[in-house]
Amino acid sequence: MRIRRILAAVIATAALAGLGLTGASTATAATAQGASTYVTPSQCKQGGGTPAINEAGNYCKGGTYDGQQVD
Repeated sequence: MRIRRILAAVIATAALAGLGLTGASTATAATAQGASTYVTPSQCKQGGGTPAINEAGNYCKGGTYDGQQVD
């Protein structure tokens, strides 16, 4: 009986800790995506993207810097 209570407490703690970590990573990702930064064409290519310099907005398409402006 005591072992079941301990096991239930361990599982509940692990579940709550997992939810806390998931929420923190989501908040961090949203903050990082919201910041408007500029990357060079070579940085865009190194990140796996394609600099769309001739299109409106001059954005990096794909890769690590997807959606960021190319300067």
